[in-house]
Amino acid sequence: MSLRLRRDVTTCETDEALVLLDGRNGRYWQLNPTGAAVLRALLDGQAPAAIARRLARAQPVDELRATEDVEALIRRLTAARLVEQPAEKRRVEERPVEERPVEERDVGGR
Repeated sequence: MSLRLRRDVTTCETDEALVLLDGRNGRYWQLNPTGAAVLRALLDGQAPAAIARRLARAQPVDELRATEDVEALIRRLTAARLVEQPAEKRRVEERPVEERPVEERDVGGR
């Protein structure tokens, strides 16, 4: 999964966190160190599953819980419209599937 910050979102590093500012509405979002590390990894193009595995090795949490936490962060950031998938990626994934009627054939050679 490839994510990027939306155009109107800026970041600011603090001593122990990452602050996101949504320029459209002036709202601030603060990520704790773990959330900041996850977001940085996602923005670098790392897969959520790989990030979760690394978290499970580094934190006292199992891989299932780490996966759920990474996915929850992605959902929250997306719902808040702070991140998005790059446009070229969205076009491929959002392309509607063309429906074609199934052609009936006699596969028995008759």
